[in-house]
Amino acid sequence: MDQLVRRQAADRSAGLPTGLAAQRAPEATRAPCPVQVVAEVLGRPVRRRGKELETAIFEATLDQLTSGGFARLTMEGVAAAARTGKAALYRRWTSKVELVVDALDSTLPRPTDSPSLGSAQAELRHLVEGFVSVARSRAGGALSAVMAELDHDQAELFKDFITRRILEPTKGVILDILRRGAERGDVRPGAATPVVADVVPAMLLYRVKVCGRETGPEFVDQLVDEVLVPLIRP
Repeated sequence: MDQLVRRQAADRSAGLPTGLAAQRAPEATRAPCPVQVVAEVLGRPVRRRGKELETAIFEATLDQLTSGGFARLTMEGVAAAARTGKAALYRRWTSKVELVVDALDSTLPRPTDSPSLGSAQAELRHLVEGFVSVARSRAGGALSAVMAELDHDQAELFKDFITRRILEPTKGVILDILRRGAERGDVRPGAATPVVADVVPAMLLYRVKVCGRETGPEFVDQLVDEVLVPLIRP
């Protein structure tokens, strides 16, 4: 007993735990679970600013749209996926609608002038193939997910973006193709009208929004050869 008392006194003088504390000391110093450590590290916010942070947020937004749709997307979920704080999102966007619009605007390719390929049929095919390629991309999939879920009220929120960013520029390119074809003689005079130019985006939106069907090479051939060419042929 005297030896135990002297040993405990020596441990106390050395700053070591004694008694029950000494028995629990090894448990207190036990290494944490590696899986828990990895999860904690991956869950910590990453310090990013400016364009780098914006890109991470937009990528997270597209991923959330394609995996869960617009209805399930939340600002909290995007922040967690981008490994940033909710405050970083709310400083830039007041709602998820604004965030989705900016994410799509930043990542969707912008319609460009169609190259002169010698015939309106070839140029229209090139344009439609570009649309199909975009529709099959991650940004296109995110846009399709949004459009597939929109009710009347939500449609009004996105209407301006879809018109300004997609429909009007596309119609402009189509009208240029038709005017160029009319000058060459492979498009009938008077075919370059807004109604004719509406056919391509209308068919594409109908295919995605109403039918819920993918657009592939077969659809490109049908739209160009069976619809557009007979419509504009001299």
